[in-house]
Amino acid sequence: MPADLKSRVAAWTAVRAVLWPTAASMRRLALAGVIADTVIMSTGAAVRLSASGLGCPAWPQCSAVDIVASKNAGQTLLNTWIEFGNRLLNFPLVVIAGLIFIAAWRFRGPDGKRRRDLVWLGAAQPAGVVAQAVLGGIVVLTNLNPVTVSLHFLLSASIVAAAVALQVRCTEPDAVPATVVRYDLRLLSGVLVGVTGLMLAAGTVVTGTGPLAGNAAAARYKLPLEGVTQLHADIGWLLAGLSIALVLGLRLSSAPPRAVRVGWVMLAALGSQGVIGYIQYFTHLPAGLVWVHVTGSVLVWIAALRLFFALRDRGPLMAGPPEPLASATQRPGRQPEALDR
Repeated sequence: MPADLKSRVAAWTAVRAVLWPTAASMRRLALAGVIADTVIMSTGAAVRLSASGLGCPAWPQCSAVDIVASKNAGQTLLNTWIEFGNRLLNFPLVVIAGLIFIAAWRFRGPDGKRRRDLVWLGAAQPAGVVAQAVLGGIVVLTNLNPVTVSLHFLLSASIVAAAVALQVRCTEPDAVPATVVRYDLRLLSGVLVGVTGLMLAAGTVVTGTGPLAGNAAAARYKLPLEGVTQLHADIGWLLAGLSIALVLGLRLSSAPPRAVRVGWVMLAALGSQGVIGYIQYFTHLPAGLVWVHVTGSVLVWIAALRLFFALRDRGPLMAGPPEPLASATQRPGRQPEALDR
C-alpha cells in the first residue's frame, strides 16, 4: 500500500474514532486521557522537586518581558526550561481533552441516544485543563503558596479519576450497577478510595513542609516535618491494612477472578510505594526518588479506582453500528454482539 494511502487511511480512522466513536475507540481515547493526565502530574512534580517552580515567575507569559523561556533573575536557564517545558505539555493535553469531549458528545448507545454520564465525564477533561491552567497561574503569582500547590495536585488527581471513570463507563450500559461481591467488600473498596485520596492530600502537605517545595524561597506549611511525615506514614499503613483485608476477603469469598487480580495489582502498587517511601525518608529525600514516589502515588490512585469499579457490574454493552451508514450494510436478522470488556 502506498505511503500516502496509508496516511489517509490512518487519518480517516482517527476521524471516525472521534466523530463516530464505538465503545472500543471511546475506551482508547479515555485511556489516552488517563495517560496524559498522569504524565502532566509527573512532570509537574519534577518541576517542584527540581526547584523550578519559579523558573517562569510570571503567568501566562514566562516573565514580565518574555513569553517563552529566558534567563530570569535568581533562576538557572535549566530551571526556566523545566517549568516552561511543563507548560508546553498543556497543549497536547488540551488537544486530547478536546477530542475526548467531542467523542463523548458524539457517542451513542445501542438505542441511538446520547449518554449523559459520558458527556459529563468527557466534559471534565477540558474543563479540568482550564481549571488547572487558572490554578497554576495562581500558584505562580502567589510564589508557590503551599495551599494552592496542594489544591493544584488534588485537582489533577480528580481529573485522572474522571478519565478512569470514563474509560470504565463507556463499555457499560447506562443501568443500575449490580454488586458482584459481598456488600461489605464493596463498601470497603469505597473506603479504600477515600483513604487513598486522603493519603494523596497528606503527601502534598509533606512536600509543602519539607525542603523540596519548588523553590528555596517558597513558603512552607508551618508544621513539623517529622510530624506530618509520620501522619502520612500512618495513613499509608491504614491503607495497607484495608487493602490486605479487601484482597483476602475477595480471595476467600470466591469473588470474580478479575476482581481478585485487580486487588493484587492494588496491593503490589501500594507495597512498592511503601518501600520507596521509607527509602526516600532514610536517605534524606533525594529529589529523584521523591519524584518516583510522587508518580507512584498517582498509579496507586488509579489502581484504587480500578478496584472500586471492578467490584460492580452493569452488564455487557451491546455494540451497535458506529455510524448510520453501517445499518444499511448490516445483514438482516443479525443481532448486536456483546462487547468484550
